[in-house]
Amino acid sequence: MAGQIPDLHAEVRTGTGKGAARQARRDGMVPGVVYGGDAEPLAINIPFNVLLKKLKQGRFLSTLFNLKVEGEEDVRVICRNVQRHTVKDLPTHLDLLRLRRTSKINLFIPVEFINDEEAPGIKKGGVLTVVRNEVELRVTAGDIPEKLVFDLTGKDIGDTITISQIELPAGAKSTIDRDFVIANLSAPSSLRSADDEDDADAAEADAPEAEAAAEDA
Repeated sequence: MAGQIPDLHAEVRTGTGKGAARQARRDGMVPGVVYGGDAEPLAINIPFNVLLKKLKQGRFLSTLFNLKVEGEEDVRVICRNVQRHTVKDLPTHLDLLRLRRTSKINLFIPVEFINDEEAPGIKKGGVLTVVRNEVELRVTAGDIPEKLVFDLTGKDIGDTITISQIELPAGAKSTIDRDFVIANLSAPSSLRSADDEDDADAAEADAPEAEAAAEDA
């Protein structure tokens, strides 16, 4: 099931070349080009403030967008390059790649944990520590999952959740070729403190015996 793909609004750029690009920047726009997908390249402009905001949100180069251009059909795109000013580090140009529904792309998919009330470890006061709240997957553009879901039912303190325990959508594959940790269920701090005190008491109790053994030696 495909998730909600964010829209990216742009307008057709009249004219090409450096002159048209400079004029676009003077008008508060960032020039770009849309290519691929068995169609002719399309010169576009995107509002500078809109693009800058999306760049600051992160993951721009690994986010699938629904490109909306007046007079053109909506198309799914992914950014392949953002050129920046050498001094100001602000965007000056971008390249967008059109995607077919069968195209394979790398995207970050969020992980959701459900049924925490059915986890014995959490009932005991355990803490679910999320190591990765999203996972990068190689997926098909026409079948992008909205999220990955892990059922915490039966999970106890000390359990570790890895990527192999999460059911991935058909055709999807992790970009990391190992069974990495997603989350773990650890003991509450009060219980850990009690365990530390018990260890300390045991060490103190053993100390006289160790001293006596040393004297006898």
